[in-house]
Amino acid sequence: MTTQHLQIGDLITRAARAYGDAPALVDGTRTVSFTEFDHLTDRLGNALLAHGLAPGDHVAVLVPNGIDGVVTYYALAKAGLVRVPLNARETDVELAYKIEDSAARALITDGRVPAPTEFVIGTTELASMAEAADSAPCRIERDPEAPLRLAYTGGTTGKPKAVVLTTRSELAEVANFLVDLLPDLSPESVMLHAAPITHGSGAFFLPHLVKGARNVILRKFSPQTFIDAAVEHGATATFMVPTMISMLLEDAAIDRERLRLSRICYGGAPIAPALLARAIDTLGPVFAQLYGQAESPLAITCLQPWEHTPQRLASAGKPYTFVEMEIRDAQGNAVPPGTAGEVVTRGPQTMSGYWQRPDATAETLGADGWLRTGDIGQVDQDGYLYLLDRRHDVIISGGFNVYPREVEDVLVAHPAVREAAVVGIDDATWGQRVCAAVVLREPVDHDTLLEHCARQLAGFKRPKHIEVWDELPKSSVGKSLRRTVRESMHITQEISENA
Repeated sequence: MTTQHLQIGDLITRAARAYGDAPALVDGTRTVSFTEFDHLTDRLGNALLAHGLAPGDHVAVLVPNGIDGVVTYYALAKAGLVRVPLNARETDVELAYKIEDSAARALITDGRVPAPTEFVIGTTELASMAEAADSAPCRIERDPEAPLRLAYTGGTTGKPKAVVLTTRSELAEVANFLVDLLPDLSPESVMLHAAPITHGSGAFFLPHLVKGARNVILRKFSPQTFIDAAVEHGATATFMVPTMISMLLEDAAIDRERLRLSRICYGGAPIAPALLARAIDTLGPVFAQLYGQAESPLAITCLQPWEHTPQRLASAGKPYTFVEMEIRDAQGNAVPPGTAGEVVTRGPQTMSGYWQRPDATAETLGADGWLRTGDIGQVDQDGYLYLLDRRHDVIISGGFNVYPREVEDVLVAHPAVREAAVVGIDDATWGQRVCAAVVLREPVDHDTLLEHCARQLAGFKRPKHIEVWDELPKSSVGKSLRRTVRESMHITQEISENA
């Protein structure tokens, strides 16, 4: 007798049986029920297999935020096809790299074709294929450790790597959210997807689906569009990157009394405590921080709303119930509270490895299952994690370690500074000098910023050079690209020597 493993598609079928004609997905004026979503994913899964694709094939998907994209994602899961989600904000060069690197056999696209594949399927053709396809249930049995999707790293330290995530890791992520982050989900809950479902926001889809909640998708984020949609649909939860929170606070007329939001989850990039304090003051104690990475998506630690006390606004929280975390030194030994080291994690949510990169996999994922995150952090006596920076971004000046995030937080705490990126520039005397690029919300004198930093930072941590930029270079998920900042700094030898 063959034992069947729980598949991602099974969650969709179960939800359809439980919640039937209730609204599952909303995209503008279009609404799809749980039953319709189950049938649409069955038809499209059958259509893709009939088109010549086989279980295990990699399929790149380049479609806008919306119902069609979600249907495509979960049709792939039902058909045993491996999803390679692409971000439409990236350039054709970036997209072509991912299509080729992932060995995608097919590309599903709304028109752009950055690189050739054996099958290129437009969204109009896709709809016709699904309409004519077999309506029988589509369920391809896949091993829990078989690839489910490839998630590319942000590429902040080099070429993006494809992280192999499995049914095992996906189900674990759902369990983490339901147990720790969103334990009160019900059919009355409404998730507003303001960020791309290709990234962090997509992680909230299945937890809401299995509990009979509604998923509302914004095609494009703007502060006013977000507020209007949140009020119209009675949104109870959303996910944002810090840049979106900043935009919301800057531009939107927010009436807290009209909002039902009980969870604004944020992650994907560091957030300055000053910005977070302002957000809580404006929107209330509804914020929950999620710390993770592509190799362990949004599921290492979380800081709950009631834990957002003034003294813990810089914390990333505590590990989820089913997740282990330690801080280790360069020799791999666990270090005591208050000591900086690399964050390592273990649990069913982690990746199985990097696609076609065995050396990188061996370097990052130990045989014992512990994942090296590359992030530097420390925990306090109560077990709360404080992230200091990426291992590759630490600045060493005069023999002292300087963590860019600490300096960035001080800069952003000045009311004139909207964003900051801090990098180390090579220096013949000190090894590296601390330099910063800032985006301003109002004019401010250069010396005033230096004096602001001098009041809060030790001498070796203070920026020796500050440049004002119109915008900071960011990855497709909103992370500052410090490598690009470093390469673009207008530093001369004279400035470095005389700083």
